[in-house]
Amino acid sequence: MDFPAAWILWLIAGLISVVLEIKLSGFVMLWFAVGAAVSALGAAVGLGLSGQLSLFIAVSVALFAASRTIFQNALMRGGDRGPKVGAEAMLGAEATVVQALPASGSGTVRINGELWAARSVEGAIAAGETVRIDSVEGLKLRVRKVQDAPIVVHRQGEKT
Repeated sequence: MDFPAAWILWLIAGLISVVLEIKLSGFVMLWFAVGAAVSALGAAVGLGLSGQLSLFIAVSVALFAASRTIFQNALMRGGDRGPKVGAEAMLGAEATVVQALPASGSGTVRINGELWAARSVEGAIAAGETVRIDSVEGLKLRVRKVQDAPIVVHRQGEKT
């Protein structure tokens, strides 16, 4: 492709890749379109066929390999993996004791309008007290009083 219209062929290849990207919508062909555009620039400045192909392959493969990082940084705010749901959302949250929690038994707490069975990790807790959720074990919450509670959250399945 050392003739003067080589850059036009690369632009056509890039446009075809863009059209395919629109139809496929998987962010795969986009990188080949960018590679073709860069190769068109290379052809326009007089780069030979092997240089154009090398440029196309290098740019396309590099962007394809880096696309996960590119989109994760551009579209995911702060690298957050999404909203917390279920038991994970309750860890570290505060609840109100509805039925007193004895030192060795269980009682009931209210969190987000729902009643949950709970056990105290550090002695008896009276009804009306505010507690913080340490962990979730099945359908029971492990809680401690707010004034005594360091903000240490245990993942499900960990022992305190």
